[in-house]
Amino acid sequence: MNDRRDVLKQLGIGGILGLLSSGKTHAQQKKPSQIRGVVFIVSDGMSPGVLTLSQAFSQQIRKTDTCWWQLLQRQDTVKGLMDTASANSLVTDSAAASSSWGSGQRVNNGMINVTPNGTFLEPIAVTLQKRGIRTGLVSTATITHATPAGFAANVASRENEESIATQYLNRVDLLFGGGEKFFDPAKRSDKKDLWSEYRAAGYGVARNAAELAALPTGKMLGVFSEGHLPFSLDRKQDESLKKNVPELSVMAAKALGEMLNKDQRFLLQIEGARIDHAAHLNDIAGLLHDQLALDDALAVVIKMLARRDDVLVIVTSDHGNSNPGLNGMGASYQRTNQHFSRIADISASFEKIQSDLAAGKITDIAAYIQRKTGYLLDQKEAKALRASMKNEEITEWNHLLATPQGLLGQMLGNHTGVGWTGSVHTSDPTLITAFGPESSRFNGLVKNSDVHGHLLEVLA
Repeated sequence: MNDRRDVLKQLGIGGILGLLSSGKTHAQQKKPSQIRGVVFIVSDGMSPGVLTLSQAFSQQIRKTDTCWWQLLQRQDTVKGLMDTASANSLVTDSAAASSSWGSGQRVNNGMINVTPNGTFLEPIAVTLQKRGIRTGLVSTATITHATPAGFAANVASRENEESIATQYLNRVDLLFGGGEKFFDPAKRSDKKDLWSEYRAAGYGVARNAAELAALPTGKMLGVFSEGHLPFSLDRKQDESLKKNVPELSVMAAKALGEMLNKDQRFLLQIEGARIDHAAHLNDIAGLLHDQLALDDALAVVIKMLARRDDVLVIVTSDHGNSNPGLNGMGASYQRTNQHFSRIADISASFEKIQSDLAAGKITDIAAYIQRKTGYLLDQKEAKALRASMKNEEITEWNHLLATPQGLLGQMLGNHTGVGWTGSVHTSDPTLITAFGPESSRFNGLVKNSDVHGHLLEVLA
């Protein structure tokens, strides 16, 4: 908690919130003759209710509103909803969702810029490159994951991240995220040394936070973990991770600074990917800490653009996930706040908990979970959790929750008040908040596949 406050002080959060609530609006500013760039911020898998939960959590541990909450209170910001369906389902996955933004067409779930009949669609990064416009991709997932890939790659299966890594070369100007295994010749199936290929193509390459800070201006590749970046909650508990793995706000600042440093126009996507992963795990603490990490990145963007009127900023999500919500607890719901406050005491993500339990070194599961979450399982809960971990049959009428993480999410829900509808994506329209030139394009209900056209017209 103190670390977060220190970071926010360094970012000048008070000044940022002042900018958000100031009387000077974008509508009052002179419209630029040409839009310099677009910052497209994605809270991956953020169900609409997460906005309220993260606001309450921010008030609890940071003693201030989230930047997103502040944006929603401004009269000059545009508020909309995203229609998120894919070509073959009312419920989209990230590959189809980002492809709709990246190519302007809805595709089947699991495919990236490839139509149901197998036609390759031109990703927006390629289109913009022909216009001399730079593209940057920043993510807390592997940088080859579905959401960043939807802006720049073509694969029939989103799982083909090795191919995505090769396609980015000389197509995307800046790449920050995880996924070392897709660049390392010792880990790639084809043994290609993409580190060397990127360097030969003029990219500065960073493998840790210090190297990121030292990268000179120009094309950049920063990859900071073998797979996804760690959950923010786990990063805070590990000194090595804090030293070597940059926060999303740090990557966002470096990326936007690079884009503004050049005379060229740009499109920069910034994704908080692990919000989605935490929702799949029914992990409310992991989710909220990563949602606030995304909000910190938004704060950086707002601060860096405070004196500019030529950059459009869009903040949205690709789909909902598991629909977490705070339930009323106790008589007349009087114990709700007390239950919710317990989330701040949780010290490990469900991913970390599962990893520790799977290692077989934890003899007393109930005591271990109490240390990490503050909640003591009763005998029946501990027995059910052990059985689920062994793939034994348990009684759970919601099949989506009949997993170790689903059970643990429900059990902790009695402790924190937060419930889940399942452990998968949902069909809910997602929130859009936009400000800057041409932001009115994102007012009302926006079809996800229409975003592509808006971006190309804004950067025409």
